[in-house]
Amino acid sequence: MAPDPKIMKRKYKIIGIALVILSSSILSLLTTLKGYSQKQNTKQTEFVIKNVNVITMTSSNAVLKNATVVISGNHIKSINGTIPKNVTILDGTGKWLIPGLIDLHVHLPSDFNLGKRIPTQVPDLAFSTQDIMTPIIATGVTTVLDLNSNSNHIGQKKEIEKGYAIGPRMALAALIDGGEGQGRNVNSPEDGRQAVRSAKAEGYDFIKVYAHLNIKTYEAVIDEANKQEIKVIGHIPNAFKGNLKDAFVKGFDMVAHAEELTNYAVDYSEQEANTMAQMLKENGTWLSPTLITMESILSQVKSLDAVKALPTLKYVHPLLQSKWLTANNYYKMHSPENIDHFEKYVKFNLLLVAACKKAGVPIVAGSDAGVSGLVAGFSLHDELELLVKAGLTTQEALNSATLLSAQWIGIDKLVGSIEIGKLADLILLDENPLTEIKNTRKIAGVFVNGKWLDKTKLTTLLFDLAKRNTADKDKFDWKTTMKKKN
Repeated sequence: MAPDPKIMKRKYKIIGIALVILSSSILSLLTTLKGYSQKQNTKQTEFVIKNVNVITMTSSNAVLKNATVVISGNHIKSINGTIPKNVTILDGTGKWLIPGLIDLHVHLPSDFNLGKRIPTQVPDLAFSTQDIMTPIIATGVTTVLDLNSNSNHIGQKKEIEKGYAIGPRMALAALIDGGEGQGRNVNSPEDGRQAVRSAKAEGYDFIKVYAHLNIKTYEAVIDEANKQEIKVIGHIPNAFKGNLKDAFVKGFDMVAHAEELTNYAVDYSEQEANTMAQMLKENGTWLSPTLITMESILSQVKSLDAVKALPTLKYVHPLLQSKWLTANNYYKMHSPENIDHFEKYVKFNLLLVAACKKAGVPIVAGSDAGVSGLVAGFSLHDELELLVKAGLTTQEALNSATLLSAQWIGIDKLVGSIEIGKLADLILLDENPLTEIKNTRKIAGVFVNGKWLDKTKLTTLLFDLAKRNTADKDKFDWKTTMKKKN
């Protein structure tokens, strides 16, 4: 029997109405979601900073006094141009505007599983991307290079890019090492080359070489990275012990720590520092000294008192706080001999920076943030102060964390200096950092990709983070967690 056309017509009409109602409900739900609502908000706010002193960090090192800077969307629209109507005015009188800072050496926490992971299993410990990024942006760091990245870091990067979290621009390096264990461990030139190709295909921006690579594999990794047009940063493998010069092959673009050179010092003399600086210069290799790393290691080998007293410790996840205070590998080395050893390293690292400056080796700022005792964001300001202590001018120190770092990453057409058309990654400071580098800490507000966060907002973000971490402190114990993993 054929269906009645009138009945079918009414049936289809009812289904149509139901679908409209369902679609409306779904749309209503989606508009409440953070990411979706951000995408729908196409209206861009314009800001004008009036009467501000602009430290441009351009090649001319120009400083513009009492300037007017217009920010539209996430770009710098004009400098000393016409002020648009219907804009948000920020009073820059007596204040100083600098580019957002770049930390070229961080280690960001990422989710992990305890024991063997099975398909579809959620992480045993998942970190909040926003909580990780809050101390970074609150200290004016608007770009970072993570030097041991995994798929979780790619996820964090995507969260920021989609607007689900406010954070810095993220560049990611895949670590390639030798020996056995988890990760990209390769022990032949063929495997080394494949590891580079795989890392590039997976979306990593840089290659980090590490300590246990054998010489042939190390050379193959760097050669393949050259072919793939991907820069190499990292450690000097132990295999070069006694023969440092041979580690400097074409395409070894940056040494990640001053102590990678200090490891080869014999008498820790100025002459040794000069010789090492020449090796870097002749090979076109840059230096990221991470002076704060060795200062922090020395402090922790002596005692954990400084870590316990860190005013910024409360911004670190409580599980990592527990690790730093109860399973600290540096403090395990506590002895008069090791204290003397690391004191020599601290002094020689300063000599190396001075020697590299004299030799014309580009020096960039990286802080090793995330390792024990070094709180992300805050540690970069520590590094800038130590670079000045080592002999850099305040202008050179600022350059190491702005334009120079942007040039090495390859994003200097976007960030690193204050110029019309560049992205609005900016810091408004209460005092002049060119007269005192510590003034980089005196932050009145930060533009993160055009989003304005004033001092009150930044203080609130940090306060809320510290409050949550403190409330959760008793829920996390590193040693207990590691027992579950084993």
